[in-house]
Amino acid sequence: MKKLNEMLGTEFPIIQGGMANIATGTFAAACSNAGALGVIASGGMQNAEMLREHIRICRKLTDKPFGVNLMLMHPAKDEMAEVILEEKVPVVTTGAGNPGKYVESWKEAGIIVIPVVAASILAKRLVRYGVDALIAEGTESGGHVGEMTTMALVPQIADAVDVPVIAAGGIADGRQLAAAFALGACGVQVGTCLLTSVECPIHENYKQALLSAKDSDTTVTGRSIGGPVRVLKNKMVREYLSLERRGATLEELEKVTLGAMRRAVFDGDMERGSVMTGQVAGMLTEIRPVRQILEEMVFQSRKVMKETAENWS
Repeated sequence: MKKLNEMLGTEFPIIQGGMANIATGTFAAACSNAGALGVIASGGMQNAEMLREHIRICRKLTDKPFGVNLMLMHPAKDEMAEVILEEKVPVVTTGAGNPGKYVESWKEAGIIVIPVVAASILAKRLVRYGVDALIAEGTESGGHVGEMTTMALVPQIADAVDVPVIAAGGIADGRQLAAAFALGACGVQVGTCLLTSVECPIHENYKQALLSAKDSDTTVTGRSIGGPVRVLKNKMVREYLSLERRGATLEELEKVTLGAMRRAVFDGDMERGSVMTGQVAGMLTEIRPVRQILEEMVFQSRKVMKETAENWS
């Protein structure tokens, strides 16, 4: 099986997750320079021209492969899809929807297309469009989530399709990278473990909140409205969950979360902000350069796979 780094032309078989308001052109370039595939997140950007600006910033800062994540719930998704073509972005990942109507034009332009999926039914449909690979993202991840765990999801999607599968959700060190390979993945996408990198542009309060987090400190909001999101527990989240239990309307719930992501990322408001993070937050113990995080993950995975093979031989 071809490894993800061979497919993408990166040093490591790792994609940096497209985290809205966080994965800027500058951060994506830093991740690409560190050996992963850096990805610019369109989610949180005001319009397509803002995305174009970040693509050009990234290209100035790295000569390595990089990508764009197209958030398919974005009102400007059609214009953004066109910018991706115009700017000749090497790789596109997509989330929160079906990118079918864009795939043909992207493929004709030589773009590698890798949608994020949370169930095998969508995976099978997308393969028929001619996508190059799939990111199988388990519910352990931060931000918008599905219901299936990575352990259950990845092998089922790997069995269901004939394209490479990339594991995401609950991956922060080499043990989990090794497990992803064992489940049938050709590589991984990571996000939470990069939030506490030196290069990550989130507020210092956000980083410190993650370093202080325990394994049980995340929860999922938005299930009642069909938009589940994994976040750190705080005052805003407790209020939101209380409203959900009382059967609050969509309008009532949106009042609580309006601007909450930006409050966390830019203002460092850890009580009223939406502090998106995966369940591996409890594994984060220090702020390190992206390169060190990636190197240690890959080194540990090789060690774990070697020891496992020896133990079972």
